[in-house]
Amino acid sequence: MPAYRDRRSGVWRYRKRIRLPDGSRPRIEGTPSLNTKLAAEEAERAHIARALRGEPSNPPKEVPTFAEFAETFMATYARSNNKPSEYEAKRSILSHHLLPAFGARPLEEITGKDIEDLKARLLDTKRSAKRINNVLNVLSKILRYAAEIELIDRMPKIKTLKVPPQKFDFFTFEELEALVAKSASEPEWHAAVLVAGEAGLRLGELLALEWTDIDFKNGLLTVMRNDWRGSIGAPKSGRDRKIPLTTRVTAALKAIRHLKGKLVFCWGDGSRWTNSTMRAGIKRQEKRAGLRVTGWHVLRHSFCSHLAMRGAPAIAIKELAGHASIAVTNRYMHLAPGGAARNAIALLETGRQVGDDAEELA
Repeated sequence: MPAYRDRRSGVWRYRKRIRLPDGSRPRIEGTPSLNTKLAAEEAERAHIARALRGEPSNPPKEVPTFAEFAETFMATYARSNNKPSEYEAKRSILSHHLLPAFGARPLEEITGKDIEDLKARLLDTKRSAKRINNVLNVLSKILRYAAEIELIDRMPKIKTLKVPPQKFDFFTFEELEALVAKSASEPEWHAAVLVAGEAGLRLGELLALEWTDIDFKNGLLTVMRNDWRGSIGAPKSGRDRKIPLTTRVTAALKAIRHLKGKLVFCWGDGSRWTNSTMRAGIKRQEKRAGLRVTGWHVLRHSFCSHLAMRGAPAIAIKELAGHASIAVTNRYMHLAPGGAARNAIALLETGRQVGDDAEELA
């Protein structure tokens, strides 16, 4: 078999059965240090030459530098498995943190102490624990991938930092009502505010929303895609979700129905709004309502917060918001009514009373 590219990992390899002067036919295989077809072919020829000279059949590992392997990782694993936003985030972390720290080092020489030193330097620059963990997680993925394709024997242990509970801003019920009321003079922005505040869509989900995603008959909105800087992909959670529409969200969307194009929020020629358009729009509405200038994500936080404050269970909020895990949803649950736990325990009393009554009747 000539040099080939592994379908799962995207890595170039070679595998071949050769004939030696003694008549034996061993199989040789390996992975080059550089992830190219040419490098795999050269590594195969070098391996054959060693075998013919009677040297050990297993070729010595060619361990690339961190910078060399990072390019392989980005071109294969990251490009195949990450959304555009995730890919660019990894590229930024590599450029600003990991390449300056480890770029010239062979992968196998990166130790746990080196990683702790990097962590200490980042702490000295007053980076947040969340940001430092993002850097460490990218490093971990790169080294784990190198271990999976057997470029290194094992990866050093990487310990992340404890992250304090994340604070978030949200509008009170009164503030949201003021924003909804004051945006009414601009119907499209009025609809966008309501879809974000009462359906919980992210900014990119608003930009990618199409009329076919809205089922007016059954009062449902399906979030199917996300717009990240003009690149359309799956929502952040990676899966679709359905959200029942409130009466006024339905009315606001019906009021702006148009034939300009498939997008709900767009320019007169049907072309999509941009992040800049959206930022300017929400800033204008917030100022008009006399509110602090925040951004679209505060409306999403308000959606989750208001549901929790009205007593919605965490699992329902998770599904409606499209959170990847219940841990994300739990950030909002401290806002739940104080009597929720007492009411839950009261269900046991109710159940016991029903059972006692049934026994008496028997």
